Amino acid sequence: MIDYIWILASLLNSVMQELLMRGYLYQLWKQKYNVTVATVCTTILFSAMHGGAFEAGIIPVLNVVSMSILVTLLLEYTGTIVAPIIAHFIWNTIGAIILGGVSLASDYPNLLNSTFQGNPLISEASIKLKAVLSS
Repeated sequence: MIDYIWILASLLNSVMQELLMRGYLYQLWKQKYNVTVATVCTTILFSAMHGGAFEAGIIPVLNVVSMSILVTLLLEYTGTIVAPIIAHFIWNTIGAIILGGVSLASDYPNLLNSTFQGNPLISEASIKLKAVLSS
């Protein structure tokens, strides 16, 4: 059984990040400049907020950058902040809690058990995926 507090934490994390990044800053910069500038600025800031990705290698950095661009496109396409929040939540929940491939925090649970090894440029940090059983 999954510890549901982590899923709630993932939801709250996604809501707060999206309200700040795309709900406020993106809208502010888009209004003052344009969509491209707003997208680049929020993607840089969003990536900086996920500094651990830079320690882990290029794949985690590309994960964060592509996530930021994807949810920005969702915001523009749907016109509502709800779509980026849902996408961010699903991305974090599947990537971190279920697969363990995205590190949200050192004590987030993971459901599978594997270790990735290879070229340090691609996979500098080992990623642990372990089974979580709640009693």
